[in-house]
Amino acid sequence: MDAAAGSPLGWLCAGVTILLGVTVLCRAQRSPLGKAKVLLWSLPAAWLCAATLGAAGGLGVFVAVCLLCSLCPGDSDLLPVGDRAVLITGSDTGIGHALAKYLDSLGFVVFAGVLNKDGPGAEELRRSCSQRLSVLQLDVTSTTQVKEAYLTVSEKVQNAGLWGVVNNAGILGFPADGELLPMSTYRHCMEVNFFGAVEVSKTFLPLLRKSQGRLVNMSSMADAMSNNLVNFHKGGIPLPRYAAYGASKAALSMFSGVMRQELSKWGIKVMAIHPSGFRTGIEGTAEQWDKQEKELMENLPADTRQAYGEEYLLGLRNYLLHLPSHCAPDLSPVLGAVLHALLARTPQGLYTPGKGAYIPLCIFCCFPLWFYDFFISKMLRADSVPRELRTSGDEGKNL
Repeated sequence: MDAAAGSPLGWLCAGVTILLGVTVLCRAQRSPLGKAKVLLWSLPAAWLCAATLGAAGGLGVFVAVCLLCSLCPGDSDLLPVGDRAVLITGSDTGIGHALAKYLDSLGFVVFAGVLNKDGPGAEELRRSCSQRLSVLQLDVTSTTQVKEAYLTVSEKVQNAGLWGVVNNAGILGFPADGELLPMSTYRHCMEVNFFGAVEVSKTFLPLLRKSQGRLVNMSSMADAMSNNLVNFHKGGIPLPRYAAYGASKAALSMFSGVMRQELSKWGIKVMAIHPSGFRTGIEGTAEQWDKQEKELMENLPADTRQAYGEEYLLGLRNYLLHLPSHCAPDLSPVLGAVLHALLARTPQGLYTPGKGAYIPLCIFCCFPLWFYDFFISKMLRADSVPRELRTSGDEGKNL
């Protein structure tokens, strides 16, 4: 059998068997992170078994693990909703807006924090949701508004405490090369995506302590899996043009991991949600793009502007225009992940809803960094090349 394993037929059988196992695993009702972790641990186990039991034994173990994971979808035992109260930030649009409606329909007492309590998003929530839902004026970068929201919520929940806080408020900023982004973009992303979530968490923790509730932080695949895969890579999954956004979300991811460890002694569970590729409107409006693009152009040094060229700089807006077309409009995987985080008796520390999360994660964890960089460069191929690189390339061809 060992000889057969080394023959072309043996390698063909091995390839087919591994393909079968991966296919079964991909079809399993598990999160992308769960699938990736199975691959990370089952492949070395398969090779180890192959060394002791032979090729057939190793491949058999691999397929068995994949089948077992496909039959065990994880914890589905949810607590009853009852009169549990949840605060959601950033409920004007996108995930926060959909989540507020979804949890209200399930019977939660929802406190929907919005940036503009008189805006269309807030009005839609008042019109379409039950009287259990309260709309709160809550700019997470305003200490005054955060404290006022805390007083309002604590007065309504009283001794019952607050069951959940979902830090969803976030901004994308103008996607551009990190060298091009003005420092104000980095600061603004950190203020909203990180410092805002930290202040909301710290302010409402006394209410979560009363109920031994849940803290859920909405992060992003742009900073990826630094919490649960820290043993493999100390950092996040980088994506071009998201230096400011990714850095702020990576900070939030690390904050979530540390708080998960520290708050467990109080009975508070902390989860991070890393959605990938969903159409949420976080990219903003054309008016906001004009303002951000103007700020970017005004702060560019002359030599940097010359190196990149006007064509490349103007092409950044085209990237924003096409961004929604690559995102899934159905937010139900994200809503389901948040619900599981809020009600599961043993929630996961990290959720990665979205079909796009699985492949980049596996490549980042299982392959050298140069291969991941190559993969991302091909997946996110730029429409244009900086002027200086284009000119040098043309000169090289002429030589």
